[in-house]
Amino acid sequence: MPRPAEGGEPPYRGLARYEPGDADLFFGRDQVTHRLTDLTRQRRLSAVFGPSGSGKSSLLRAGLIPRLQHTTDPALRPAALRVFTPGPHPLRIHGDRLSAQETGEGDTWLIVDQFEELYTLCTDPAERSAFLERLLEATDPASRLRVVLAIRADFLGRCAEHAGLTAALQESTVLVGPMGPAELREAITKPAQATGLLVERSLTARLIEEVEDAPGALPLMSHALLETWRRRQSRALTEVAYTAAGGLNGAIARTAEDLYTGLTPAQAGLARRLLLRLVTPGDDAPDTRRPTPRSELAALEAGGEVGTVLDRLIRARLLTADEGTVDLAHEALLTAWPRLHTWVEEDRERLRAHRQLTEAATTWDELGRDPGTLYRGTRLAGAAELWPPSRYSELTDGERAFLTAGLAAERRARLRRRLTAGLAACVALLLVVAGTVAYIERDRSRQRADELASKQIAAQADALREEDPVTCAARKVVAARHAAYRYSLMRPRRMRVRSSR
Repeated sequence: MPRPAEGGEPPYRGLARYEPGDADLFFGRDQVTHRLTDLTRQRRLSAVFGPSGSGKSSLLRAGLIPRLQHTTDPALRPAALRVFTPGPHPLRIHGDRLSAQETGEGDTWLIVDQFEELYTLCTDPAERSAFLERLLEATDPASRLRVVLAIRADFLGRCAEHAGLTAALQESTVLVGPMGPAELREAITKPAQATGLLVERSLTARLIEEVEDAPGALPLMSHALLETWRRRQSRALTEVAYTAAGGLNGAIARTAEDLYTGLTPAQAGLARRLLLRLVTPGDDAPDTRRPTPRSELAALEAGGEVGTVLDRLIRARLLTADEGTVDLAHEALLTAWPRLHTWVEEDRERLRAHRQLTEAATTWDELGRDPGTLYRGTRLAGAAELWPPSRYSELTDGERAFLTAGLAAERRARLRRRLTAGLAACVALLLVVAGTVAYIERDRSRQRADELASKQIAAQADALREEDPVTCAARKVVAARHAAYRYSLMRPRRMRVRSSR
């Protein structure tokens, strides 16, 4: 039964993926859906590989899942079906799902979408490896779990780094390629027909010609059709409306620019900060989306405008919001909107550092703000240079607290080093003074001892004056010479040298 053309949901999802509830609008992928269904019947672990924009997520959600839910095949009927993406902490957040099995008939199905997040968002190699091991153990033949992965094709090499995953995927992969002309025609016309609309033949022909040889163009086509639907004339989607929307390569940019230029200067600056938080800059790979907790974005509160700007971006279908998480509607936005592309290029190194700062601040907070996890040395200096106080508005409260705590700890450490150095200098000076005093006291003691010895010799000589005048005179000479020698030792060296001349 066709959906009503007026007052209902549009027949195209734009940049957003098709969900299980959109199965009656999902066309053009029957053959690959059938291949994937057959593969999952034979394998407990299977994967869908395809380039960004090939429709992998929609294939799983609006293609495979509805078939599993309505199948009469007991081997495929799920006892439970869970869909998730790995996120930054796959083992911590989803580890239990890899061991939980429902009772009753059927297997538990896990659909792991955006599997590349295991490499783009998870920064802990040990957690990544442990998650993969648990994933492979969960698909053991004795298990009652079935797992289907959706992986961006340019991450095939990263998957091949793990021997077990490589072996498991050797004969368990479906490659999603571009649609052929007949499939494109279905994807263009049948959603409109399902809602009681028509697509002008010239528009269908033009879209097929533009999309057929353009890899990853499906989200561009879907968004262009969505904007054409907004400009439709009665029940018809026309080529004139398609051109007015910006066409295949301009519709996304036009939608984004219309929204952006309608913001106030403060809202525009906030939109830039929000959007850049949703990007993970590629490292020898294309840039990717970064699903972000709405709470993190709300922490950028700027005069109560965060919610307003986010809602406008979501209504324009540039962003999606799901279970407290906000995400770019599709990675195509990163290249199709020149302004966003320029922002990413201008801030690429800062973005990389920002992703690391966010992760470090989160870890610091989770560990009870352990001082041992704070930035130090050159890493702290680099972060402080990138985010001086004048740019603190780019940071959340938690990130600012983390950075300022590190700077405070560094100042205390410098103060301790200075105090230690000053104390060491004082101790050294005291040692020099004590040594000098000891040296002087030693010389004085020797002088007193010599004076006493001279006096004793003179006294002994006086005692012999009557009995032995010769010995008395000799001893007085010795006493005099002894006193003269001690006096010469007491004089400054310069005077001794002069007298010797």
